Amino acid sequence: MNLDRLKKEKNAVILGHNYQIPEIQDAADFLGDSLGLAQSASKTDADVIVFCGVDFMAETAKVLNPDKIVVLPDLAATCPMAAMATPVLLKKMRDEYPDAAVVSYVNTTAEIKALSDICCTSANAVKVVSSLPEKEIIFVPDMNLGKYVQRFTNKKIILWPGYCYVHKNIKKEQILELKKIHPDAEILVHPECTPDVIDIADFAYSTGGMVNHVKKSNSKEFIIGTEEGICYRLKKENPDKNFYSTGSVCSGMKKITFEKLVKSLENLKPRIKLSDKIIEDAKKPIQRMMKIGRG
Repeated sequence: MNLDRLKKEKNAVILGHNYQIPEIQDAADFLGDSLGLAQSASKTDADVIVFCGVDFMAETAKVLNPDKIVVLPDLAATCPMAAMATPVLLKKMRDEYPDAAVVSYVNTTAEIKALSDICCTSANAVKVVSSLPEKEIIFVPDMNLGKYVQRFTNKKIILWPGYCYVHKNIKKEQILELKKIHPDAEILVHPECTPDVIDIADFAYSTGGMVNHVKKSNSKEFIIGTEEGICYRLKKENPDKNFYSTGSVCSGMKKITFEKLVKSLENLKPRIKLSDKIIEDAKKPIQRMMKIGRG
C-alpha cells in the first residue's frame, strides 16, 4: 500500500532520527535529534506516532502522548547505553548523594526518567545543569557527555559509568587522519565522544546542532564525528558541501527498514506500552527539559 495513503488512513505521523537509513529519512514527516523529535511528538495532532529511532525515543513520545498509539517498527531497535542505567542502581546512588539533583540524559528508559529531577539532551545538557540550584549533579548515564558538561560548570558532576559504544569507538587518530587528507575541513563531533576527540574538534554539537551549523558555515568541507547516518541529511540539505564520516554505525538505529515501517503502519504494531504511573512520573522531567530548550 502507498505510504502516504496509509498515513492518511491511520492519521499517522512519522518521526525519524538523523541516524536513520536514507529511505526512512526521506519518509519522515519530522526529522531531527532527540530534543527536536520530542518537541514534534508533543505537538502532533495525529492519532498514531510511528517513531523511527530507538526504544527510549519511542517511550518519550508515549510519555508525551499517552492517549496516542505509539509504534516502534522494530522492538529490537534498542540503545545499549540506555540499558546501562537501572532503577535499582539509580536509587542506590540517590541514597549515596542525597543533596544531588538527578539529570538523566534523554537516552534512558522511561523508568529512569521517572526517577529523575530533569532530563537533558546533548543539545541542552550544559544549559540544564546550569539551571539547577543544586551544587551536585548525578548525571545519568553517559560519562562522556557528563565530562563535557563538567567543562562548563563548577558544579560537581557525579558520573554514571555508561557510554555510547558508537561514539566511544570514534578515535582521535581517525579524526586526525581525515584532517590530513582534508586539511580545510571543519571538525564537528558529538559530545558523547571521548574527551580527547572533543579536544581536537572545532565544535561539539548534537546532531541538530551539526545540521544548523553546516547550513550557516562558510566552510565547504566537514569531518563528521558521529553516527554516519547524519551525513545523508547533511549532503541532501547542502549539496555544494562535502562530508567525511568516521564510518561509525549504530546497529540499533539501522534495524528499522522501509518494509518494517510500512508493516508497522498497516498493523499499528509493535506498540509502546507504559504504565500510567511511569508516564505520570516521567513526563515532569521531560517537560522541564523541553521548557529550557536548546543550549
